[in-house]
Amino acid sequence: MAIGKTVRPIIVIKKKVSGGGHHGGAWKVAYADFMTAMMSLFIVLWLLNTTPQIKKAVAGYFNDPLSGGKETGTKALGVGESVSIDQKNVANLKEQIQKAMLRQTDLNKLSKQVEITMTGEGLRIELIEDSGGTFFESGSPKLSDNGVKLLNMLADQLKVLPNHLLIEGHTDAQPYSGDKGYSNWELSSDRANSARKLLQDAGVGINQISQVRGYADQSLRVPSNPLDPSNRRVSLIVQWADASDPAKAVATLGAAGGSSGDEPGNGTVKPQADGTAAPAVPAEPSGKSSAPPSQTTTATPQGAALKPPLAAAKPTWSQKIEAMIPGKKKQG
Repeated sequence: MAIGKTVRPIIVIKKKVSGGGHHGGAWKVAYADFMTAMMSLFIVLWLLNTTPQIKKAVAGYFNDPLSGGKETGTKALGVGESVSIDQKNVANLKEQIQKAMLRQTDLNKLSKQVEITMTGEGLRIELIEDSGGTFFESGSPKLSDNGVKLLNMLADQLKVLPNHLLIEGHTDAQPYSGDKGYSNWELSSDRANSARKLLQDAGVGINQISQVRGYADQSLRVPSNPLDPSNRRVSLIVQWADASDPAKAVATLGAAGGSSGDEPGNGTVKPQADGTAAPAVPAEPSGKSSAPPSQTTTATPQGAALKPPLAAAKPTWSQKIEAMIPGKKKQG
């Protein structure tokens, strides 16, 4: 080494990097929170513009996820809406059930054992047994293969309805000859309960079935022949949509056959004492104003009830959201 030549020291610079750098994952958490918030926002906006049936279906699913979406529509593409069954559209359900049976060869041959009628409680679907046992094994609450297939088909048609279901079990008058202490009462109840279990396993909601009844031989289909095999049956009753109000249901059924009231109303004819008929005159309020028709008066008749003013229509959620957006002017 040459004399007088200085050696420069080697300086090593180390940079400390704070934070995660480009390989850190903190931004992923923030991005996930943002996407979750956006998804929730769009779900709320979608629900605000859907029909009441869809809102009820979504609420029914979260209240009872195991029900298989009893309030929703079909399995096909698109959104199906649940339609309540009443006296006006009951024929559509009856036609759908009959078509579903015709599409399946195994069920088509059982069409004579299935009877669909209208009753005061609702649409009654009866599974009628024959001498060999069609839907249940002889003397047993166990369903046969035909019974399982038919109830699965009925479950597909009924689980999309919001109507409540009643299930009834019936037997003939032949005393039960099986286990001691087991009678037609237990057999009819157990058969109805077996039908309930299969319907719920096939997707009918837990809360959709309101009652399970066992009648034994107390409600015979053929009273003149208590031992007739057709007395052994299970009935599924689709209750009317207004069955919760018995007076309304009876009034709706009576409207189809005409009014049976004796008191005259508007437009009715009331017989006079001499036997002649005179048109009924609408009753006038006791405090009728004598002002001519061309004049308007704000006087309220004495003793007459004040009619409440018409309530203003409440704004929808979408209108409330639009009103909160900057730059939007409130309508009206």
